[in-house]
Order: sequence, then C-alpha cells, then structure tokens
Amino acid sequence: MALDGILLYKAIPGLRSILPARIQKIYQISTTEILFQLHCSAGKQQMLISCHSQYNRILLSHRSYPTPSEPGSFVMLLRKYLEGSIIEKIEQAGLDRWCTFTINRHNEIGDREILSLVVELMGKYANVILVSQQNRIIDAMKRIPPFENNRRTVHPGAEFIPTPPQDKKDPFKDFAVDADQTLTAQYAGFSPFLSKEAEYRMAHGQSFSSIMKEIRDSDRLYIANQNGEAVFHCIELTSVGQCVSYPIFEGFDILYYHKEEKDRIREISGDVFKVVRRELKHQKQKLPRLLKEYDEAKDCDKWRVYGDLLFSYGIQDTKGTGSITLQDFETGQDVVIPLDPKLDGTRNARRCYTKYSKLKKGQKYLEEQIAICENEIFYFEGLLEQLTQADFITASEIKDELVKGGYIREKKAVRHRKKKKDSDLPNITEFTMKNGVRISFGRNNLQNEALTFRIARRNETWLHAKDYHGAHVVIHTSDPDEETLRTAANIAACFSAGRNSSSVPINWCKVSSLKKIPGAKPGMVQLGSYKTIYIDPDPEALRLQGLDIS
Repeated sequence: MALDGILLYKAIPGLRSILPARIQKIYQISTTEILFQLHCSAGKQQMLISCHSQYNRILLSHRSYPTPSEPGSFVMLLRKYLEGSIIEKIEQAGLDRWCTFTINRHNEIGDREILSLVVELMGKYANVILVSQQNRIIDAMKRIPPFENNRRTVHPGAEFIPTPPQDKKDPFKDFAVDADQTLTAQYAGFSPFLSKEAEYRMAHGQSFSSIMKEIRDSDRLYIANQNGEAVFHCIELTSVGQCVSYPIFEGFDILYYHKEEKDRIREISGDVFKVVRRELKHQKQKLPRLLKEYDEAKDCDKWRVYGDLLFSYGIQDTKGTGSITLQDFETGQDVVIPLDPKLDGTRNARRCYTKYSKLKKGQKYLEEQIAICENEIFYFEGLLEQLTQADFITASEIKDELVKGGYIREKKAVRHRKKKKDSDLPNITEFTMKNGVRISFGRNNLQNEALTFRIARRNETWLHAKDYHGAHVVIHTSDPDEETLRTAANIAACFSAGRNSSSVPINWCKVSSLKKIPGAKPGMVQLGSYKTIYIDPDPEALRLQGLDIS
C-alpha cells in the first residue's frame, strides 16, 4: 500500500516543525533511500526520503541505519551542493504526492543561492530532483531521458517541469459529494483505500465533512491487517476492524523499516541470500550422486567374482565381445560378466580386479565426502534460517563468515576504512530483565561462537533449541529462577527455525558442559550433561519486555 496525498499532507507539519535546519551529513542507505542528518533548534534530527516503488515515504526517524562505504553519484552530488546548507521551508503541491524543500546555500565564491529539492512520492515514479535557482535540473535520483518521456524530461541541464496538478476538488473545502463517482475520482489526495474507508463510513451514517474534520485533527497513523497485508491511514480503519495507532512518523518506521531492511541487506552486504541459496542447492544436488556412487562401491565384491571366474575358466579370446555368461561355482547360477571388447580374457580379468580394488578403497573416501556434504547442507540451512531474521549488522557478519570460509571472494578494502581485527567481538544482542539478570544471544554463527566460548563464563546458563537451527542464549547467572529460564527459553525458541511450532524443546546446561567440535563450522558445539524445557514461542511476551524480535 502506497502513500497518498492526504498522508503526505499530514506528514508535512512534522517536517516543518524542525525548520530551519542545517544539513550536516547526507548518506545513501540503499539505491532508493537517502538519509539527511540535520541540526535544528530541537537538536539533531534524521530525515529519511525513500523512493522505493512500494515503500516510498518521507519522515523523521530515530532509528539507526547502515551506510555503504561507496555512496552513489547522486548522493555525492547532493553532498557537494547541500551539506552545510539551510532548509528554510517545505511546501506540498496542493494535495498531490510531491513537495519541495527550499534550500539556502552559499556557492563556491560565497554568493547566496536558493536551490529546490523536489521529492516526488508517486509509486514507481517516485524521485528526488535537485533544481537550480534558474529552474534547471542539476541531477535526479532517477533520470528520465527525452526518448522515454517527451512531455517531461528529468535529466541534468533540462528545464524542471512540475508534475501537472490534478483537476480535482479540495476535500477540506468542498463537501458536496457526487454519489455517481468514487471519492478518488472527485477529490485530490484520496487513495482508493481512503476512498473505500470514507464511503464505508458514509454508508453507516457519518457525513463527509465530519470525516474530513477527523482527518484534519488527526496526528496518528492507524495500522490494521487486511488479508495478511498491512493497511494504514490517519483515521481509524472502521471498514477493516481492529487497528493500532502510533504517531505518524513512528508508524511509518514500524511499517517499513524491516521491510526495506531485507533490500538493504542485499544491496549493501552483497546478495548473501543468493550465495547461501546457491551453495545449498549445489550440495543438495551433490548428495544423491554421492549416495549412488557409495551404493555402487559397496557392491564391489561382484567385480572380484567376475575376475575369479574369468581366470578359473581360463577365458582368453574376448576381443570384440561386450559380455560373457559363466556359471558361478558356488551358487550354480549364470553370471553375466561385462567385458571391454578391446581386451583379451586375462586383461579383462585384471580390469575386474582393478575396479574391485578401486571401489573398495573408494568406500572410505565416499563416506567422508557424504559426511562433508551433509554438514554443508546443515550449515547452509542454518545460515538461510539466520538470514530470515537478520538485521543489517548480522547479515554483514554472515558475509564475513562466508568470506573467511572461501565461499565469497573478498573485495579490496577501501583505504580509509579500518580493517576489522580478529579480536573484535561481533554484535551480540543483550537485554536486562526486570529482576536485573542479563540475557545475551547470538543471531548468527559468529555471534553464537563468540558468546559461547569467549564471553560466557563457565558457571553461567546456556540454552539452544533442540534439533533446530537457532540462537545460542546465555543467562549471565549460575542459578536462574523459573521466570528467567522460561524467558531465555522463549528467546531461543523465537530465534530458531521452530519459532512457528508449538512446544519447542530447549536444551539448557552450564557453559562448562559445552565443548567445541574439532574442525566444525563456527557455532557448532557438543553438549555434555543437559536438561530440556518445552516452550511455546511467544514473540509478544518478548516485545512486552522491550525486546525487538522483528
């Protein structure tokens, strides 16, 4: 569901409240997102502009965002023109889905200059355009050359032509509704969803003017679930049913932050998903072939019998013959022996003995290869599970793990970035319960390894979902009470492949009962004595305790 003109109209006052604001830094979060770090009278602020085809929006955010080491050319241009400049005002074009920031800057020779940053939030046509004082386009996030659109060219040097306004009524001034047309067709700023909600209310006796008064007075974003999809607007969604409300900008973050995070993981970390899926597919295709070869190797004795029979019968003239049938001395049954037509009987017999010897020795090698292949499948299934719940930092650490394992080729480091030391600890999640007990857990193999063998003390309590890929959880106390133990078990269940199951078994023991498996992948442990607790995963209980498990 996309932003409409009325929702942008409701977001504009929040942006105006921090103006004037100085642009301190500009970052590119992904190919469609730009983050402005601002300084204003209220202190530091972050303004996010997204031109994603589905999640386009503009908001003030307090969340932390990763930034790529190599920003794109458009962001570099924005830094050149806008860093250190002042945003003086923001104006929306009526109730259309675009607005303009007026920016005051000093150029290279110190003269005052007024630039415009036009933000268009129109679905797949969403764009950010920097316009000069002479109304010429300096550059845009998405360029549109003349051969693609001869009515409106968006290209450096071209004249900026605003999106033409829609010839529709203002819903805050004109309340005369035409019953023969949808509200979307009549009024500016109305999306099909808002039109449906308003029409539902009007059908149940509410007037259009009172609906618009409710929209004008609202400072909340109401979110509901409709057929498995999130729907939202600035008034209660009576046509959908139960909904929850948040301040507008916070609601946007809740709706979109984690949705776009997967895109950021792919864009900034490299496509870790693609590498893991490719390796998992390769190993799964390889395993049946190894098992087939192993079955053939186990049936190696028949080749020894073939050789014995050829020698016993003294077969010599076999050239030009593809097979021969001889009677087995022990069973009395006929045995069909495959032959190489190019060889005589003696050399065919030796060939049978050679194949027997090769298959006999190959059994041990194939057993090793099957074990390695099964371990690789288990390993990549675990990585894939971790990536489904990974944030950007966790995915970056998974990428580092794949680089160390030789699955991804390491790119040359950028000079100004510090190289990560082997002694640096990964980003382990920790939170403190109301009783003061700390609980830590890892969300990937490197975090699990570091938590279990470098951070946790021998007398502390360790938990992990039995027979599932998942997080290592450590309670930083030697004698946890039942509430603490069940909370930690709930974390282990929610951050495991069994999070959608019920009665998930969670093994727990002292850290001293754990051992590293020689030569195993990171995060693999061997348990000594342990106990098992069964838990129904309850993400909401963790959220109530302040733990974000999105």
